[in-house]
Amino acid sequence: MSAMQAWEIERGAGIESLRRIERALPVPGGGEVRVRLRAVALNARDLNVAAVGSGRVVPASDAAGVVEAIGEGVTRWRVGDRVAPAFYPRWIDGLPTTEATVGSLGGAVDGVLAEQVLAHEDALFALPPHLDDVEGATLPCAALTAWHALFVAQAPKPGETVLLLGTGGVSMWALTLAKAAGLRAIVTSSDDAKLERARHLGADATINYRTQPDWDREALRLTDGRGVDSVLDIGGERTLGPAIAAVRAGGTVAMIGGASGAFGGRIEPFALIGGAKRLAGVLVGSRTMAEDLVRFVAQWGLRPVVDRVFAFDEAPAAFRHLATGRHFGKVVVAMG
Repeated sequence: MSAMQAWEIERGAGIESLRRIERALPVPGGGEVRVRLRAVALNARDLNVAAVGSGRVVPASDAAGVVEAIGEGVTRWRVGDRVAPAFYPRWIDGLPTTEATVGSLGGAVDGVLAEQVLAHEDALFALPPHLDDVEGATLPCAALTAWHALFVAQAPKPGETVLLLGTGGVSMWALTLAKAAGLRAIVTSSDDAKLERARHLGADATINYRTQPDWDREALRLTDGRGVDSVLDIGGERTLGPAIAAVRAGGTVAMIGGASGAFGGRIEPFALIGGAKRLAGVLVGSRTMAEDLVRFVAQWGLRPVVDRVFAFDEAPAAFRHLATGRHFGKVVVAMG
């Protein structure tokens, strides 16, 4: 039987537990598709998966590849189609449910840091034709999370202002999407060089939160005291309070992650009630949202910001690079 290569990690043991393994080449059953992967994009979530829990798992959720084989009854795809796996294989459309959001790739079940994967035909979406494999691999989690936070959790109008925290994969995709939609974007970082790059990508204003620790007040100043229309908060415990303070009355804080180190902390309820502000939790997105994202990306010819590409053999180095926090945009593993 033919074999394939994959990377496996011990949950709770950290990224140094990554090891390369060999597995039997999966054979698609009824309704299934085998995809030969060409690129895998890493996310901060992958570091969290490595840090907590137990048991071994193939990490990573974001990939681009080509349909290599199809099982009986498959009608959505043909051999040779370029596809990406859905982050939540069971969340096809509609509101999130407990049933739809179980089995997220690279967390609860094996992910995509492998040469080939099996997927149900409904758990894949087509890649935009203008994106190469490295670029396409950034869509399933980072780009979709940004899309969900910007355009599904709220309905912004051209000219409104969004505050983006940091310069990682989600925030840089959000910047790209926001500018295409005619939004004004403010980007934060502790690195002036990264802020300069963000301005070159279209950021209308930037804030260095190290030299301006009261960055919520600076956001108010940049909006003439009104506040931004929305915030994409990737920080969590240490950033949520200032994010709520920075958003205007009636505005939205889209809660995406906990990059500040924890998911705890306290919220003063009146900070939301007093300004009729809205706090929206964002859980990546459905396959239908991904298809909407793809249409928008294709319409405007948008491309992601890719920080660095590593070879498949260099996957541990890619994880270590991501863990430094020095990246600007996406870190990607290419299959060769």
